[in-house]
Amino acid sequence: MTGHHNFHSENRGYLPAMGKQWLLPLYDPFARFIGIRRVHEKLLDRANIRPGQRILEIGCGTGDLLRTLKQRHSDVEVLGIDPDLSALRRARRKAARGKLQIQYERAFADDLPLSDDSVDRVLSSFMLHHLAVAEWAPVFREVRRVLRPGGELHLADIDGSHPGQDGGHPHRFGQTEESLPELVLAALADAGLSGARENGYGRARLGRYVFYRADAECGGRSD
Repeated sequence: MTGHHNFHSENRGYLPAMGKQWLLPLYDPFARFIGIRRVHEKLLDRANIRPGQRILEIGCGTGDLLRTLKQRHSDVEVLGIDPDLSALRRARRKAARGKLQIQYERAFADDLPLSDDSVDRVLSSFMLHHLAVAEWAPVFREVRRVLRPGGELHLADIDGSHPGQDGGHPHRFGQTEESLPELVLAALADAGLSGARENGYGRARLGRYVFYRADAECGGRSD
């Protein structure tokens, strides 16, 4: 399978980070309020990132996860993609202020502008629940396509089976009620990723969230 980028996707709609485009200036304060830095640190702890690797984040938003990553690992190549140009502008400004070399590009997660077997890790933080369940399969197939053999996907997302429990506040953007662990794991396996599993969980002001991991098989693809 050869990688390609469908530029017609540039006219597609998407759900902004805060549900409405005009609310984007509130996103970073909201992220700090819910404790997103701690979630990002835990996600990176699980990702086993090594020097020289190439890392992709899908749905990077305003860039906080990749900034945290580059502060930890200055010797990796990183790319963040998101459909929201306004969010990407904010991400670029923050990277420039921190003198961090981070590449950002406008793209959709089901249409990645990358060649096959070209990244070592794919990361995702609270992006999945912005999509309907039916949209997960093409996203995870693209993840599988771009991951090198032995590469890993690490993602964190809301646990829709525990909305607002454990002292959290229900997060109402996107398809939160469909973000169920059993559906996520099934979609990962259906896309051809191996070893799909829950990799821990946590609680924040938005409620319970789950970490997931899946791998690209070292033996190559069967298709």
